Amino acid sequence: MKRKHLYLRRIVGMMVLCFGITLTATGADKTDAPCTSFVDTRIGTGGHGHTFLGANVPFGFVQLGPTQHTHGWDWCSGYHDSDSILVGFSHTHLSGTGVGDLGDITFLPVSTPQQDEVRFSHSNESASVGYYSVKLNDPNVFVELTASKRAGMHRYTFGGNVGRQLLAINLKRGIGWDHRTASSMKQEDSQTVVGYRRSTGWAKDQQVFFVARFSQPVSFPDGINDTISVLEVQGNGQPLLVKVGLSAVSIDNARQNLDAEMPNWDFNGTVLAAQKAWEEELGKIRISTQNDTLKQIFYTALYHTMTAPSIYSDVNGDYRGADGQPHHGDFVNYTTLSLWDTYRAAHPLMTIIHPEKLADMAETFIHIWKEQGVLPVWHLMNNETYCMVGNPAIPVLADMLLKGYVKDGKTALEAMKSSALLDNRSLGLLKQYNYIPYDKEPAEETVAKALEYALADACIALVAKKQGDKQGEKYFYDRSMTYKKYFDPKTRFMRAVGSDGKFREPFDPFATGHQGHDYTEGNGWQYVWLVPHDVKGLVKLFGSDNAFIEKLDSLFIVEGDLGEGAPPDVTGLIGQYAHGNEPSHHIIYLYNYVGRPDKTARLARQIMNEQYGIGAEGLCGNEDVGQMSAWYILSSLGLYQVEPAGGKYILGSPLFDEAEVKVDGGKTFKIVCKNNSKDNIYIQEARLNGKRYTKSYLMYSDIVRGGTFELVMGPQPSNFGKNKKDRP
Repeated sequence: MKRKHLYLRRIVGMMVLCFGITLTATGADKTDAPCTSFVDTRIGTGGHGHTFLGANVPFGFVQLGPTQHTHGWDWCSGYHDSDSILVGFSHTHLSGTGVGDLGDITFLPVSTPQQDEVRFSHSNESASVGYYSVKLNDPNVFVELTASKRAGMHRYTFGGNVGRQLLAINLKRGIGWDHRTASSMKQEDSQTVVGYRRSTGWAKDQQVFFVARFSQPVSFPDGINDTISVLEVQGNGQPLLVKVGLSAVSIDNARQNLDAEMPNWDFNGTVLAAQKAWEEELGKIRISTQNDTLKQIFYTALYHTMTAPSIYSDVNGDYRGADGQPHHGDFVNYTTLSLWDTYRAAHPLMTIIHPEKLADMAETFIHIWKEQGVLPVWHLMNNETYCMVGNPAIPVLADMLLKGYVKDGKTALEAMKSSALLDNRSLGLLKQYNYIPYDKEPAEETVAKALEYALADACIALVAKKQGDKQGEKYFYDRSMTYKKYFDPKTRFMRAVGSDGKFREPFDPFATGHQGHDYTEGNGWQYVWLVPHDVKGLVKLFGSDNAFIEKLDSLFIVEGDLGEGAPPDVTGLIGQYAHGNEPSHHIIYLYNYVGRPDKTARLARQIMNEQYGIGAEGLCGNEDVGQMSAWYILSSLGLYQVEPAGGKYILGSPLFDEAEVKVDGGKTFKIVCKNNSKDNIYIQEARLNGKRYTKSYLMYSDIVRGGTFELVMGPQPSNFGKNKKDRP
């Protein structure tokens, strides 16, 4: 507890320094306080959160922060709160992933040329948006970091007892699976070092070029080599500043990025610019509540949704494509596309608060398709990892198109169709059998694959309809219905089916796994609900609304053994509902489809209250590049898009008294909750722009049109949204 309070005092001090503000006492409605003042970047750095800690700007290529030895799964971001040893400060990190990679271009102050790690104490760390610092003891150095989109800035203040001021540049070290395959480093002049690092890991062939400029002359007493070199500062006793520009294309481009984004040596000004960028983005949603803890959770979650996707093109428009070659584009290219996770909430949130980025996002998808022959699956640093199952780029691209943000609908449809008609990743079996037999697929996970393909096919059908492609609409609609093949009416679960048409035996709905299993990071209890594109059809398979509700109720109660090989991703359990992993994220909102929005409201409040918190272990599962946090943002506003594309946002239970959301065209959508409290969680009545509103969902067009949505809340379930005409 003492460490936590010390950390918060450091954060407050940084806010006062940078913004000249004084925070009011807990409980006051600090409507005018900067949104950045509520961000605690340490949330999620412990437990299984896997979040990045360090300095970055929204959607920036550079994430400059501390890196530790990799000790297993919980070090995927390169840092875990339980650790007290640093191996350096690296310029690229992942946030919330289940696989470790990156950790490129690492700097470390050392006492001797042989030193390769330093101990530190969390009580000597300070972090806020766009800023990180830590006081080291051996050597006695105060390290400060900040960043722009494509560059990082370091400030090293050496203590008076430090003899030689030494700094190691490490091109060998990476995070997790990452291993160097080639690198080079050379000194251009007394204050400039340039080079590149090439590596393999999750991203099979990654290239990063860098230009590092020093505010004081430096030398390499033991010479400079291509992996690890130790420089000595030939300084004047002033803090050493280092500016590092990155590019995936070339050293010249890294130099251009550095010159454009960090033309001077103003460290404090760079911090302020980063915090200004964060304030602009975080300020797109302003919430009103008397509970400061909720503000801290909310704005930290919103912050986490903007660590990625990451900008992956240079200031001159160059980028390295999915074919491994340099390209030039008239759009902003993005990477770190964790689409199996983020299609569910992070991208639907982006369509509301970041519409200005959607055209570039769509262009990124289309160019990846042109360069590698398939839309992105899990794209990292111009490499297709093919991590996870399904065609998750399709619902994201379809959603952007149906909401009006894709310029070339014809090309987008072609990209979707061709990606869905390939033969790899079990698609050939799907075309041959009209389902994926488990005994014909060595990698298995056939139920998960089939359900993910089905929901993506439904999105293609919607786009084909919009584009006037009747043949494509029918083909992909029919294929989206193949989910029914897996439904066993006797057990009422989705089950693996063999080439003989029979269900796999024996069957255990609790058993879970990853590869070599019927489901992906889940079990039968969680996957029976993965039909977000045809909820009404799923209800019919159960026979009635009541049967559906009975089964859905059981999900949150039933207990069972997940099995010896259960993946660590399946966390945040309420019965068999697993909030720590994405396949469960839409499930509570299914109640609205059968006239029970009160059950949605109760569970939404329970999950928000129990599965999200403050401190390093404030997330119940790994962040997954913004998805966990995006679920919280949308749900705390009382909204969630269940259907993968099209813009139908299901109502839940808003957490705040008021929320103002900036939407496209400079308009504002305000959500006002009267009588809202921890007990008054049920919607009693609603008005949209002054007119009585009875539906248990809102359309995207209602939101981005701007206006006011007023809700009256109460302690008991009402009839709101129960009538069939008011259901989604």
